[in-house]
Amino acid sequence: MKKIIKLLILGILGVFLMFMIIGIISFYSASKTEDQMPIEMVAFNSLTNQESDLIPASPKDSNVKQVPVNDEIQELIDINYDKDQVYAVTFNNTATDTTGDFVVYVGLDKKTVLGKGFTSN
Repeated sequence: MKKIIKLLILGILGVFLMFMIIGIISFYSASKTEDQMPIEMVAFNSLTNQESDLIPASPKDSNVKQVPVNDEIQELIDINYDKDQVYAVTFNNTATDTTGDFVVYVGLDKKTVLGKGFTSN
């Protein structure tokens, strides 16, 4: 009888420990996900007041694409960036008669703003 009670207590403690571990892992995963800001918001937060005035609607009104670094992009981004891809956040409806849409280049870490400019018209 004492053996059954010991096994029952160990089983309950095991289940409790398992739920505790699952809870800790879930909390860690949730907090890590919340720290990741959307790329278009990283790009928008890097704009000056004058640049943000170009955007008629919302920062969400943009296209995010991972693109290869070509000569045109290389001239606009940080010279020390050594990867061959960047995220191009193109803000829609920012083109004028003389320029294309406004674009912000963000690193593959999705946090580092590398440069800004206008697309070719």
